[in-house]
Amino acid sequence: MKKLLISTFFTLLSSAVFAQEFTVSGVVTDVNGQPLPGTNVILKGDGGTITDFNGTYKVSLNLGKHSIQFSHIGYVPDSRSVSVNGNLELNITLVESSETLDEVLVQAVRVSADSPITHSNLDKEDLEKRNLGQDIPYMLSYMPSVVTTSDAGAGVGYTYIRVRGSDASRVNVTLNGIPYNDSESQGSFWVNLPDFTSSVQSLQLQRGVGTSTNGSGAFGASLNLLSDAVSNEANGEISNSFGSYNTHKHNVKFSTGLLSEHFELAGRLSTIQSDGYIDRASSDLKSYFLQGAFVADNTLIKALVFGGREETYQSWNGLEDPEKLQNDRTFNTAGMYTDEDGNTQFYDKEVDNYAQDHYQLLWNQRFNNNWSTNVALNYTKGKGYFEQYKEDEDFETYGFEPLEIGGDTINTTDVIRRRWLDNNFYAVNANVNYKNNKIDFTGGAFYSYYTGDHFGEVIWARFASDSEIRDRYYDSNGTKTEFTVFSKGTYTINSQWSIFGDLQGRFLNYKTSGITSDLVEMIYDENYTFFNPKAGLSYKMNTENQLYFSYGKAHREPSRNDYEQGIITPEKLDDFELGWRFASEKIKVNTNLYYMNYKDQLVLSGELNDVGAALRTSSGKSYRLGLEVDAEIQILKNLRVLPNIALSTNKNVDFVSARDGELVNLGNTNISFSPSVVAGNMLEYSPIGKLQLGFLSKFVGQQYMGNIDSEASKLDSYFINDLNIVYTLDNLPWINEVVFSALINNIFNVKYISNGYFYTYDDDFSNPGTITTIEGAGYYPQATINFLLGATIKF
Repeated sequence: MKKLLISTFFTLLSSAVFAQEFTVSGVVTDVNGQPLPGTNVILKGDGGTITDFNGTYKVSLNLGKHSIQFSHIGYVPDSRSVSVNGNLELNITLVESSETLDEVLVQAVRVSADSPITHSNLDKEDLEKRNLGQDIPYMLSYMPSVVTTSDAGAGVGYTYIRVRGSDASRVNVTLNGIPYNDSESQGSFWVNLPDFTSSVQSLQLQRGVGTSTNGSGAFGASLNLLSDAVSNEANGEISNSFGSYNTHKHNVKFSTGLLSEHFELAGRLSTIQSDGYIDRASSDLKSYFLQGAFVADNTLIKALVFGGREETYQSWNGLEDPEKLQNDRTFNTAGMYTDEDGNTQFYDKEVDNYAQDHYQLLWNQRFNNNWSTNVALNYTKGKGYFEQYKEDEDFETYGFEPLEIGGDTINTTDVIRRRWLDNNFYAVNANVNYKNNKIDFTGGAFYSYYTGDHFGEVIWARFASDSEIRDRYYDSNGTKTEFTVFSKGTYTINSQWSIFGDLQGRFLNYKTSGITSDLVEMIYDENYTFFNPKAGLSYKMNTENQLYFSYGKAHREPSRNDYEQGIITPEKLDDFELGWRFASEKIKVNTNLYYMNYKDQLVLSGELNDVGAALRTSSGKSYRLGLEVDAEIQILKNLRVLPNIALSTNKNVDFVSARDGELVNLGNTNISFSPSVVAGNMLEYSPIGKLQLGFLSKFVGQQYMGNIDSEASKLDSYFINDLNIVYTLDNLPWINEVVFSALINNIFNVKYISNGYFYTYDDDFSNPGTITTIEGAGYYPQATINFLLGATIKF
């Protein structure tokens, strides 16, 4: 017994000794000795932390050897192996990387961790966990104030994002600092760049006005993406995933690494196919990415060619039939027609078919530790059409002459038509950056030229009259030029205070000619001059707390659809942001209060035009007032939670609408598609170092699809949950690692609707002498429980 007690005592003592924790702490700075807040301090297989606003960090480690990696956007990661046998001070200096474009290329449109601009970041590691074929909007789903939706219902094909209630046409998107939004529609169509997530190094979403950037003004957010960085080592990747609705994605990636220490060639080929949750809402998507790079001590030159081809069966009609919405929610009316025997048929080529190619040349030059420059050239070519079967169309619409057959006059016909867009976008962007221990200044200029041809063809007609194949029944053109200059900088007054200033001038011309698809002449030649000042102030109360305030003004020109409705007045926005950030070893919290005051805001009316594009109306005066909170809490070394919530009120002031034949002031009404509550959460747990489990939740409150607070326009709230599983095998012969991943979406099988449309029209037939406003709505049902499984082999 005595021996057993002694043995037990020493065993417990030994366990206590080996379980003892020690503190490793220090400061992370750049080569100028400036602290780097927001640096990721990653413990291999055992959690981690981030540096606070003074660049300091602290982690607790058991006795023994540990691997720690320090990484920050724009800097070379630093990995250290440390032996812990007591408290240890470890200070780190990170060197700016000449192999990534973050520091200059993206610096013009990005902000740092302690900037007075509300923002969130995602890096490649974050994106890889759920990159199984869904589009980029779905990679952002769990960010604050973000709502996503999909026409086909499962995140493949046409997908959309709204931030703070603003749709994608009001979210400024840049790829390597070059605008991605279409110059005329102002939308971002991710279906044209399928699997682009696989070529993204990092991204930043700035909510609100954000900083000055290139392209149309940000009225909801700015999203900037940086493509893959140069790789030092040769590597390759094969990735395959499969899932519900016959969804599958296959891609291959490679990099030669640096050849002769200076040259790299890298690329990717991808294909994604899916039948879609909605009937026939299929997607056949192909994309590529090719990068050639030259790297020297102070020079980085990249030549990029990337693009995509998409063919998607149309599913933009939604469902208006309540019975089908209840009992046949996947029904798709697109392509539906009646044959000669009265049977319902569906045209098999009711598709959208479009190709888009991007060519970029990027030159990043560092002269010394203070001065650097960047020059970027871009050419984007887009061309494609959507095809439709239309019944009983009037000859007059297509310029056909009436036919006489057997004494009968024929002036209607079934047709198959294509509506084309053929566009070209040229852009040049240049900026210079100066940085020392007090000043970080960037100034630059941007010029772009866009031309787009819009035309329609009849490729078949039951009665073709005197037409020729591919006659154009409408033809119009739009050209847009933009010149932008900006200067912005941060001045560090002392260890606590810093100020931010930003001045931007945008000079635009938009010119149109010809006949639209509605056979209406469209002739405009409009010039716009916008001055957009911004300013901010940051105060570091201590190592853990920071306060900031910012003000930004923005203007936006109307889109082509707005012009077609006769709207030419630009929008104006004043955005006020007040924020508090807290960062400690275990907890990080971002809180901000915003007030966005609009004049002549173009809000979604809820209606769609005949090609499924959302129409807008001017709301006069309107505002958004909201509170956003997001956090990262390290509960245990292998368990963390990332909750966020956005509470807001979004109002049109004294909104006027036509009701029953009269204009009526409805007072303050809710802005369309602007839920007052949007919340999300990510619970991440690693039971063992190579296994990661993620439980993801999203709640979106009720919202109106119109601006008149009609019950018929209401979308119900919904709460959905996903499960993400990632397991990594490494130390394999001939293979660096194999990553297995699974994503089970909507695990509780919720039948929800995230998008729809609302319309009104006047009925003066049922009651002669009176006008009654009739209301209607359509809905886009989203997928119930579904899954994606994937494996990636990395060489």
